Amino acid sequence: MFEIKEEAEKKPRCLLIGAPPKQNEPPEPKELQGLVHTLGMEVADTVVLNRIEPTPSYGIGTGKTHEIADRAKEVQADCIIFDWELDPSKQRNWEKLTSIPVFDRNEVIIRIFAQRARTKEASLQVELARLIYSMPRLSHMYGDLARQRGGSYGAKGSGETQQELDRRQIEEKIIQIKKELEQVATNRETQRKQRARTAAASCALVGYTNAGKSSLLNGLTGADVFVEDKLFATLDPTTRKLPLSEASSALITDTVGFISNLPHTLIDAFKSTLEETSLSNLLLLVIDSSDSECMMQYEQVIKVLEEIGADKIPRLIVLNKFDKICSDHATISALDAAFPGAVKVSAKTHDGFEELMAQITECLLGTVREYSIPLERADVVELIRKNGTIESEEWGESAVKLNARIPGTIDENGKATTRTLSIAMPWSVPC
Repeated sequence: MFEIKEEAEKKPRCLLIGAPPKQNEPPEPKELQGLVHTLGMEVADTVVLNRIEPTPSYGIGTGKTHEIADRAKEVQADCIIFDWELDPSKQRNWEKLTSIPVFDRNEVIIRIFAQRARTKEASLQVELARLIYSMPRLSHMYGDLARQRGGSYGAKGSGETQQELDRRQIEEKIIQIKKELEQVATNRETQRKQRARTAAASCALVGYTNAGKSSLLNGLTGADVFVEDKLFATLDPTTRKLPLSEASSALITDTVGFISNLPHTLIDAFKSTLEETSLSNLLLLVIDSSDSECMMQYEQVIKVLEEIGADKIPRLIVLNKFDKICSDHATISALDAAFPGAVKVSAKTHDGFEELMAQITECLLGTVREYSIPLERADVVELIRKNGTIESEEWGESAVKLNARIPGTIDENGKATTRTLSIAMPWSVPC
């Protein structure tokens, strides 16, 4: 009885195959190891290739191919995982050679997303990505799709093989899921329009996976978003209200974490979710300052932002987990040089939150300025109250003096150009 239980709880052992490291990259595929750990698997061994000789059968040289197959048997690996995308034909050739399942990086990420999806939208998005990915790999995925063979007469087309039937069923399911996602996207657009009516500014937390975005959201707003020290701990976007002053607040959204070489099927599937990023007024780009590869991760985040059309949105760099390196002066100097003007915070201890809130407030609401508005144009006061933030006001005999924030800038001619307010005020200039 205990042996059966132990066998059921035993973690699958995998042999990882890493690509030749690029300049300034660690020799071992740390990110792939983290992905495998998140998936609940055990790393039996890691083989890092010195070079790759492209071949039509396996993608690498024949000698190295048999060396990897022998190593898999030696360490009793249950599967082999490659740190790059494998063609379906090469994947099948590897499985015939080793007699064990063979996966690539993309399939690992998709499986993690499938485990982590909680809401209906996330589940639909992941299922769509999985089906699109599995289409050319039906032979490889045959044991995973839980198909039922047989059935009544006429269940298959004339002369239709099981694989052809499966392909047709997958195509039909993809069409169905896309229709459901269109409805979800319509509902999300309705929610956006409702939020837009409130004229509330919005900002999105973006960054590499496991940079601490959810912890930062919890710390800033008191939310209870699920947090775990694993890659892709949360997939569903969470929006909360962030008080900026007594009179104003903003909406802050936690988004799915980015990662290098994120499968395009997932980017396409999560398009509606990523739109929350592209429609924000401000991006809080969260970086794990304690990670030695944070510069590479920052570049990958910028690359994904460009892919979803969010690279032109104003952004504020937030160096999170600063409590881990507060005494490492060399690392701090390097970060200051790489990210000048970044805000240093700790979501764990809340250090730096005051400065972060001040920066967010200035970016979204504008800088506090003094204005003098003639009484005959008192309607402008209400316009500013509606679209900006009035810190203080004093009504005199001929004018109203205001200390106010108006998102945007006001030039020397007194013309205000803002996110929500664009009005020429030649008679109303900063004092």
